[in-house]
Order: sequence, then C-alpha cells, then structure tokens
Amino acid sequence: MSYPLLETIDSPADLRQLERRQLHQLATELREFLIESVSQTGGHLSSNLGTVELTIALHAVYDTPADRLVWDVGHQCYPHKILTGRRQGMDKLRMRHGIAGFPKRCESEYDTFGVGHSSTSISAALGMAHAARLKGEARKVVAVIGDGAMSAGMAFEAMNNAGVGDADMLVILNDNEMSISPPVGALNNILTRLTSSKTYNAARSAGRHMLGFAPPLLELARRAEEHVKGMIAPGTLFEEFGFHYYGPIDGHDLDALIPTLENLKGLKGPKFLHVITKKGQGYKLAESDPILYHGVGKFSADQGIASGKGGGKLTYTQVFGDWLCDMARADSRLVAITPAMREGSGMVRFANEFADRYHDVGIAEQHAVTFAAGLACEGLKPVVAIYSTFLQRAYDQLIHDVALQKLPVVFAVDRGGLVGADGPTHHGTFDLSFAACIPNLAVIAPADEAECRRLLSTAFAHDGPSLVRYPRGSGSGTLPSTELDTLPFGKGEIRRQGQGVALLAFGSLVSAAVAAGEVLDATVANMRFVKPLDVELIVELAGNHSLLVSIEENAVIGGAGSEIERVLAERGLNVAVLRLGLPDRFIDHGEQGQLLAELGLDKDGIVRSVRERLANQSPDRTAQ
Repeated sequence: MSYPLLETIDSPADLRQLERRQLHQLATELREFLIESVSQTGGHLSSNLGTVELTIALHAVYDTPADRLVWDVGHQCYPHKILTGRRQGMDKLRMRHGIAGFPKRCESEYDTFGVGHSSTSISAALGMAHAARLKGEARKVVAVIGDGAMSAGMAFEAMNNAGVGDADMLVILNDNEMSISPPVGALNNILTRLTSSKTYNAARSAGRHMLGFAPPLLELARRAEEHVKGMIAPGTLFEEFGFHYYGPIDGHDLDALIPTLENLKGLKGPKFLHVITKKGQGYKLAESDPILYHGVGKFSADQGIASGKGGGKLTYTQVFGDWLCDMARADSRLVAITPAMREGSGMVRFANEFADRYHDVGIAEQHAVTFAAGLACEGLKPVVAIYSTFLQRAYDQLIHDVALQKLPVVFAVDRGGLVGADGPTHHGTFDLSFAACIPNLAVIAPADEAECRRLLSTAFAHDGPSLVRYPRGSGSGTLPSTELDTLPFGKGEIRRQGQGVALLAFGSLVSAAVAAGEVLDATVANMRFVKPLDVELIVELAGNHSLLVSIEENAVIGGAGSEIERVLAERGLNVAVLRLGLPDRFIDHGEQGQLLAELGLDKDGIVRSVRERLANQSPDRTAQ
C-alpha cells in the first residue's frame, strides 16, 4: 500500500510544515497504515485508531519534543510513534529488539515518560510543569488521559495538587466511553450525561467555531460561561479542582482540535480539555467491537479477526473462568471482583451468569482489594481476579487490609511471570517475592492447567488469605476435571525420581524442569506452595541429593529459592543450592518462549546451568 504523504513525515517538524488541508489526508493515510501494520504484527488497535487526529493536532500545535507530551497507559501511542520517526520500525513492533508497544524514554526523546499502567500522566506532567517553572523554561506540558484511566484515584490526587498549585499545564480527557472493558462507575455516568446534553453540546459547538476565528474572545466566553454553566452542567467536577474546563469537542475533527489547542496553548494555569473520540474510528470492524480489537494478534485486515477458532489449548485464564462459575454454583458466598479486566481475566461468563455477585470496580486496584476485605468481614468469600503487574498497585491494601486481618480473600493472579510482547510494565516478575514475605498470606503456584483448578479450590477452602499465581496463555495442556476437589495444603509432590540433583520447581516452569530432569537423571519436585513451603519435602531432598536447584519464573532476589536456602540454613543442612530465576534487571519485550530461552529458564538452559554448577562444585560437596 502506498502512503505518499505519511512517508514524507520523519518528525513532527515535517508535520508542522504541512498546510491544514493536508493534515486531513495525513490522518487518512496514518489510519490506513495503522490497520495494515498492526494486522501484520499484532498489538493494540482500536485505541490507536481513536487517537489519530488528536495525535496529529498535538504535534501540529505544540513544539515537541521541547514541549512535553505525556500519554497515559500508552496503548494509544502508535500514531505518536509513527509520526516521531519510528514508522519504519513498526514491522518489528513489540518483537525482540524491536520498538516497544508503549512509550519508552530510552527509545525516543519524544517519549517523555515511560508508561504501561494507567492514571500516571497527570502526576508526571505536573512534575514536568513545575520543573519548567523552577528552571525558568517556557515549555508547555500536555497530559492525555482516557476516561477509563480517570476512574483511578491517582488521577484525582494529581488534579487536586495541580489545581491548588496553579500549574501551567493542559490535561486532555480522551473520552471514548471505554477502557478495556465497558466503562463503569459514577464518573462515567457524569461524562455520559455531560456529553449527551443537547443544550450543552449546542452551546459548545457554537463557541468552538466562534473562538476558532476570534481567539481574544476566549476569556470573555469563559467568564460568560460561568453564569450559565449551572443550568447546563451543574457543579462541573473538573472546575471544582481548579482547572479551567473546555469542551466537549469532537476529537476526530481537526478543524476543531487545532484552533482549540492553539488557543489553550496561549493561556496560563491548569486547563482541562474534554475530547470525544471513538475507539476503532475509521475501521468498521473495530468500531463495532472495540473490545475484540483492543489487543489483537495477527489477522487479515480485509476479513477481520476470525471468530470461532477451535482446537487450541485451554488457557489458564479459561480454566479460572470455568472454575469461578462452577464454584459460584457450589457456594453462594462467592463474590468476584475485577479492576476493569473482565475479558482479560476470563470473567465474561461469570458476569453474565452471576451478575449480582460480579463487581467491576474500574481501574482502581487499591479499592478492589479493600472492597474485597469489606465483603470478607461480613462472611462472604471474595475472589479478586487481577494481573500480577496490577496487584503491585495495591500492595499496601494486600498487607494491611487483607493479610493483617487474616481475611479469606482469594487472589487469582493472572499473567504471573513473563507475558511477552507487552514488556517490562506488564511482566509479572515480582509477585512471589513481594507476596511470600507477607505474614498470613498463602502463595500458591500451580504446575499445569489441571492443578490450577484444584489449587484454586484449595485456596478457596483455606480459612485465610491466599494468592494463586498462574502464567499467561497455556501450559502443558493437562485438562482439568470438572470436580472442585482440593489438594493437601502446603504440600508438594515428586514428579520424577532421580539421583544426585533435585530440581525444585515452582509453577509454570515445572514442565521445563521435568524435561531437564530426564536429561540429567535428576529428581524433580513440583513444590506447588511458595508459602507455606513444604519443609518436610525440602529436608528429605537435602538428605539424599548433593545439589538442590530452585527454579522459578520470578525475580531470583527474594524469590522461592531464597526461602529454600533459609529453610536449609535454619536446620543446619549443608547442601549446595543453585537458584535459577529472573535476573536483577527489567526484562524487555519479546515472545515468551524466546525470553525464557535467553534467560536460561527453558529445558536446555536448566540443563546447562546445572552442568556448569556441577563442574565447578567442590569435591567435598559433590561427595555428599
């Protein structure tokens, strides 16, 4: 496909040389390029299609990178990347050694702040605005945040601070009535009422055209608006925070966006622009199903994503979703909670079948955990479905509100370990370390899909808080039963009996350990529990093996291997230990299997590490 105008844009400076009428053609080409490119690589699509015009307008008006543009979450930044010199790198998007799927400071000077989690943009932009003031720099700062991300408390904490401090910054609310799952909560209702008001929209539309031609009237119009706003949008939330509120305006209308941004650029103080966009804009398939096209694999741009594919392995997420519904039928106390990840956490069926026991709290992980604690206080059995990387955002609540009070909350922690193309902001590489040190909290790591179901039941039956951690995608393909049977609490098992070396594997790496054990003729233990550890099994293996090897898809510092060493040291057992896990650095994006191989956590890597250790081990130790 040919993109004659887009191919001339290697930086925003090139874009700023275009005439206004050419920007419309640029938007058309950019949208077509996005569809073609993402269909060949996979990635986030509908959110990016919705920000094409907004991105063009921002780079046309602001002097980026001198002016700071901060994206929230960042899954809508592909147009930004394409226009800032990375168009030719899109064929390696999210691939090993290719460009990242999110803004990344080390990748480009135009990526002013690295993101991947939501609701951070206003805080970061506020810091940049204050830094500019302290340094005497005239740069402008813009934060772009979605309506889903606005539901998080951090966004309002930042606005509360910015309004009082009279920061010179612009916050753009990209309101597309979506996060990843359908929008929820009071804020969404407020925005919906505001944008659906015919009177308000008529007033805004007239004002937009007038102000586009007569910028000096902007302040006069704003003051006049204060007198009528009470009749149109009572108590506008954002103005109460100290921001001058403007909008809503059509986020796909360049002839509205550019004059508005130009006017706002000349005003001082905290400003808030409400922009209405549509996820999937310009691609009918994505417009009709923005959730399906939020995060996509490779697909045919002409035919769209094929539905009804069969024959694939059952994923851990599907195992959890099925278990959740089955357990809900068996126990009326079960209540399920998700922080805006209904689809990703496998809860669509539960939401439909048990609507009165389903709670999507929006992008509010802290609230999700404490809400679950409140339910547990009243005798219910909450299950919080959450990604490992997002649980990090509710660590204080996990400790104080759940574990300290010994409340029976089950955390179904998806995406434990390396997740692949989304990279370091989404890898679940720290959960075993940060969870195992919390008193009262059981930390459980299933070896396969069948065991995942049984250990979820085990956690649910436990009279205390528990965390069941499983990886993204599929495992060894072991089909779970339809029963709700449990496994012995705190006990592992021997998967293979060998000699000399014992491989103590946790969770997702048990299958690789078994394969390595065949090559090494090693004993392989499926430990199942990081906490409580099966101390009896560890002591037994230490007594008849010369080398114990801990294997985990988690940071090696403070992980399960460290706990094994602690157990041995406390009992005075002098046996060599080799700890295999993730190194002390952030792991970049790439295909899961490829990353595990590079880090030595596949079969060959385990074999290689064990043989190297045996070769270097002192004779007195190997003789034990």
